[in-house]
Amino acid sequence: MLKFLLVCTLAVASSSAEIAEEEDVLVLKSENFDEAIGAHKHLLVEFYAPWCGHCKALAPEYAKAAGMLKSDGSLIRLAKVDATEEGKLAEKFGVQGYPTIKFFKDGKPKDYAGGRTASEIVSWLKKRTGPPFTTLSDVAEAEALLEKEVVVIGFFKDPSSDDAKTFVEVADSTDDIIFGMTSDDAVFSKYEVSADSVVLFKKFDEGRNTFDGKLTTENLKAFVKANQLPLVTEFTDQTAPKIFGGDIKSHILMFLPKSGEDFDEKIDEFKKAAAGFKGKILFIFINSDVEDNQRILEFFGLKKDDCPAIRLITLEDEMTKYKPESEVITAESITDFCTRFVDGKVKPHLMSEDIPEDWDKNPVKVLVSKNFEEVAFNPTKNVFVEFYAPWCGHCKQLTPIWDKLGEKYKDHESIIVAKMDSTANELEAVKVQSFPTLKFFPAGPERKVVDYNGERMLDDFVRFLESGGKDGGAPPADEDEDLDPEDFDLDGQDEESDGEDGGDDDGHDEL
Repeated sequence: MLKFLLVCTLAVASSSAEIAEEEDVLVLKSENFDEAIGAHKHLLVEFYAPWCGHCKALAPEYAKAAGMLKSDGSLIRLAKVDATEEGKLAEKFGVQGYPTIKFFKDGKPKDYAGGRTASEIVSWLKKRTGPPFTTLSDVAEAEALLEKEVVVIGFFKDPSSDDAKTFVEVADSTDDIIFGMTSDDAVFSKYEVSADSVVLFKKFDEGRNTFDGKLTTENLKAFVKANQLPLVTEFTDQTAPKIFGGDIKSHILMFLPKSGEDFDEKIDEFKKAAAGFKGKILFIFINSDVEDNQRILEFFGLKKDDCPAIRLITLEDEMTKYKPESEVITAESITDFCTRFVDGKVKPHLMSEDIPEDWDKNPVKVLVSKNFEEVAFNPTKNVFVEFYAPWCGHCKQLTPIWDKLGEKYKDHESIIVAKMDSTANELEAVKVQSFPTLKFFPAGPERKVVDYNGERMLDDFVRFLESGGKDGGAPPADEDEDLDPEDFDLDGQDEESDGEDGGDDDGHDEL
């Protein structure tokens, strides 16, 4: 996490519920929220937590964006809500992670889908509140627009043609890209376009891509999505929303230290392979030298000494990981791995530690992927398992209580208390979303799984076990809840506090 200080001084609302303003960002509470929504036709609202690292990183950019809009004379306003203080507001708008940003247009909210720099925020807002494209009447206007990193220009002699209408439809539905349209002969000539066409201009890789094919909404959207990002994108707080907010849900990750002597060589090989999978797989580079990226390495069972390394993930219904058979990093080996993945010939990679020799020596049994099935789904045993992470503050707080629970039932003939390090062990049958996750596997042939949702005190656990998993448990489901990719901290969003810095949370650390 980036360690910027978020200045979070909430003004005390007066009896008339005036809207408190902190520089150019409105500070909202329950008592003035509706008033602000009614007073501003266009309002962007950030729901944040004071302890959230991503909120701290966003704060200066968010304030800068508010200032830019104000200096432009725009009526668009930016606001923020401390979701840890205003729980009812957070619940009303479905806030599950931080920051959550909502755009209110005429009082109706929609999810913000733009970037997290000031210029990206302003660009997204102007597009959402103005025309979907810029009309380019001459070369000077085109050149000015092309100062942006990525721009899509429609070259149409007749702006009312069917193809031009399709272009406008795509421009109107695409939030994160700037569109322009021209019918000017000089602009056609300047950019060597002889007939109606759509060209994506970018300040990286090839520099420009020309749409080729039947101009339909679906085809044009796919063209823009496939070409708007570099062949290889470095993962940062700024690029994360674009990476995880896109339509491409298969991502290949290369963990590589920028300080390595062969960095340029490895990146070149990665780029060569990426060219063949545009629109199918995103190629992402993660700098293993960066301290904030160590949690990501841990999630994949990697250490800095293991880098460079390649992993592939899919974010469709759940996050699934894949590992290449070879550790060699060449364009050929990466291309072969991706080709076999696209063809459905690569099996998911599930991490597992070896079974400890003394796994059942202590009252709390130690489970790993290799012995989980045998122990947890033993039809003669009722097994209560804590799925934890070694770094999780809430797990550390639970440890002495869990140990006491194990001691109480260590000689019980049908109850087993166990734990599993979910950062080093993965299961097909059970998906873990946050830490600690507590699940009960009742005896019997049905292979039922009961989520524990009660309090985390010894007496509560005992009541739960003595009731057969009913007092404090959720109804058993046929399938465990899948991992939402946005819960993973790659996306630039904090779900919960770590329990050690004063955060007001529900007692879980997210993956």
